[in-house]
Amino acid sequence: MFTNHDLNELLSFKADQPVISVYLNTEPSQGSTEVFKLKLRGMLKDIDSHNDIDVIMRYFDHEHNWSGNSVVVFSCQPMNWFKSFSFAIPVYNRVRIGNRPHVKPLVDLLDSYGGYGVVLIDKQSARLFNFHMGELREETDILGETIRRTKRGGGSQALGRRGGTAGQTDYVDEVADRNMRDVADMASQFFREREIRRIIIGGSEDNVAQFRSLLPKTWQSLVVGTFPISMTASHNDILEKAIKVGQAAEIQQEIQLVKKVVTSASKGKAGVLGLDDTLHAIKEKRVQLLLIREGYREPGKRCQSCGYLTSSSMDTCPYCDGKLEEVADTIEVAVRNVIRSAGDVEIIRRDQDITGFNQIGALLRY
Repeated sequence: MFTNHDLNELLSFKADQPVISVYLNTEPSQGSTEVFKLKLRGMLKDIDSHNDIDVIMRYFDHEHNWSGNSVVVFSCQPMNWFKSFSFAIPVYNRVRIGNRPHVKPLVDLLDSYGGYGVVLIDKQSARLFNFHMGELREETDILGETIRRTKRGGGSQALGRRGGTAGQTDYVDEVADRNMRDVADMASQFFREREIRRIIIGGSEDNVAQFRSLLPKTWQSLVVGTFPISMTASHNDILEKAIKVGQAAEIQQEIQLVKKVVTSASKGKAGVLGLDDTLHAIKEKRVQLLLIREGYREPGKRCQSCGYLTSSSMDTCPYCDGKLEEVADTIEVAVRNVIRSAGDVEIIRRDQDITGFNQIGALLRY
C-alpha cells in the first residue's frame, strides 16, 4: 500500500540516466488484461530504452496480478532500479521520461485518498476504520456497556414517564453517554496512532452529533462530513459512502483555498498567482501550500548550480549566474521542491472555475 514513505523514497531518487514513469488505468470495465497490455505497448512504442521496456513488459506478463484499478511503475535499468505500485483508485494513462520519477499524480492521490478515519457509531458500539488510497487498512470494533431498555407501554403516561420510570430512563441515557465518551477516547487514540488526516462519521443524526461533540477539538476540526448508515454495513458500502463524502468536502476545500490565494495575492499579503511569481517564491522556500490545476505542465529552465526554476528564455541564473538547463516540466520540479521544504501541494480539479485563478498559485509562509 502506497504511503508517504514510498513517496519520499521516489522523491529522493535521481539518476544520470532516463527514468521511465508509467501510469496505467486497469479498471475491469475498461477492458481485459490483453487490452491493457496492448495499450501499454502503444504507450511505450516511442521510448528508446529497450532494456526498460523489456523489464516493464516482463513485469506485466509474469508478476502483476491485475487486481485493483490502476498500476504505476518506474524503471531505470542502467541503475538496476525498478518500482511498482497497484492502486484501488483509477489513474489517467501517461508515460513520462526524466532523470527522476514522475510523482505529481501520486501527490494528488495521497492528497485526495490518503488517511481516512471512518467511525460508525450508535448508543452501544462503534466500528473504526482506517481507509487509505481506496483500501481498508485496519478495522477495530468497540462494544460498550449493554443498555437494558424497559418494556414500552406499561408505565405511567405522566410527564417524564414514557413506558417506564424516570429513573430507568436516566439509566439508559447515562449508559449511552458513558459508551459514547469511551468510544470518543478510543477513537482519538486510533486517529492519532494512524496519522488520520480526515474524519467521517456514520450513523443516525443524533448519535453522530453527540459523538462529534465529545471528540477533542483537534479531531473535531478534521471531521469533513457525516452520513447515515447501518452499523452492519459492508466494507464496500462504507468505503463508497465515505469517499463520496470526502470528495465533496475536498471540492469545497479546494474552492476555499483558491479563493484565499486569489484574495491574498490581490492584497499583496501571503499569496502569489502565476507561474513565475510562484516559482520565485518556491526558490526562496516561502511556499506553505502550492495549488496547481490538474494536468498543468509547463516546460522551462533550471539552474544547474542553485536549482532556480523559470519559464523565461534566459540562459543565466539571476541568483548565482549559473548555467540554465532545459526541463520538460517545471511544475513537476516545483512539486518536489515544495514537498522537500515541508510545504503541501493541492491539485485543483479541472472543472473548478474560480475567477482570478488560472493554472498555479501559492499561499506563503511570510
